[in-house]
Amino acid sequence: MNFPTYDDVVAAAPVVHRYLKPTPLYEWPALSQLLGCRYYLKHENHTPTTAFKVRGGVYLVSRLPEEQKRRGVIGCTTGNHGQSLAYACHRFGVRCVLVVPAGNNPDKNAAMRAWGAELIEHGRDYDEAREHCEAVRHREGLRYVHSANEPDLIAGVGTYALEVFDEVPRPDVVLVPVGLGSGICGTGLVAAARSPRTRVIGVQSELAPAMTLSWRAGRPVETDTPRTFAEGFATRVPADLTLGMMGRLVYDMVLVSDPALREAIVLLLRHTHNLAEGAGAAATAAALQMRDNLAGKTVVGVISGGNLDVRELARILAGTG
Repeated sequence: MNFPTYDDVVAAAPVVHRYLKPTPLYEWPALSQLLGCRYYLKHENHTPTTAFKVRGGVYLVSRLPEEQKRRGVIGCTTGNHGQSLAYACHRFGVRCVLVVPAGNNPDKNAAMRAWGAELIEHGRDYDEAREHCEAVRHREGLRYVHSANEPDLIAGVGTYALEVFDEVPRPDVVLVPVGLGSGICGTGLVAAARSPRTRVIGVQSELAPAMTLSWRAGRPVETDTPRTFAEGFATRVPADLTLGMMGRLVYDMVLVSDPALREAIVLLLRHTHNLAEGAGAAATAAALQMRDNLAGKTVVGVISGGNLDVRELARILAGTG
C-alpha cells in the first residue's frame, strides 16, 4: 500500500496555496478560559467549500493525467468530499459525477451542483452510495476518487497542519474530527516530523464509531448504519489506507455524544461567531469532555467544516435537535 509521507505534504503545499489561501488559526480567549488551556481553533470552515477536504481535491485533480481529466472523475460523498471534488473539477475544467445517499443534506447537494457537479442520489447510507458509485465508474470510464484511500488527497489536506505548526510550533495536543481519517493522517504526518511530542487525538460521534473501533482493534470493524446527525461521521466501513496510517500516527481516539456536538455548535457560535457542522464541532466537544486532562496545555482544535443544514441549526438553537 502506497502511504503518503511528510515530504508529500510539503510538496503539495505550493500547489494547494496557488488556489487556496491559508486559513486562520485563532486563540479564542473565552474558550481558553472555559477550558483552562490555551485553545486555538484552525478554521477550515473558511475555505471556498467551507471544509478542509477542498485542499485534497485541488491537489489530487491537479495531478491527474490529461486523458483522465478529459474523461472525468466520480466520488461518493455526504457533502464535504463531494464539494472538494466539485470545486477542484470546476477550477480545472473536469467533469465531476457525485453519488450521495438518498435524503442527503440538501444544502450540501445544492452547493455541489453550484460548482457544476452531476449528482446521483442512491442508497440508504454512505456505504450503499459508495457501492453504486463503484459500479457507475466502470460503466463510464471515470476516475473513482475515494474520500480517504488516496495518497494525494491525504497530502493535500495535510497542508492545513503545516499552517498550524508554522504558527504554533509545539502544541501539546491537536484534536481532529475523524470521518474516514484523511485529515488526522495528514495532521499526524506533519506532527511526527515537526513536533513528535504533540499528541494527535481523533474525535468521532459515539453513534458513528467505525474508525475508532477499528483503530482500537487494530483491524477493520464494520458497524451498523450510523444514527448521528453529523453526516461527516456517517460511515460504517473504515478506510484501509488511513486505518493503516493511524496505527502509528494517532495517540488516542475519543467518542463524544450527539448532544455534546450540538452543545459545541452553540458554544462556537456564541463565542467565535463561526458556524460549525456536527463533525466540525467535534474537536471542541472533545476538549470540553477532556477538560481536566487538557488543563494548562496548548491545544489546537480543528473546525473541519461549517456546512450545517439550516434546518438542523434551527432545531439546535431551539433546543429540540
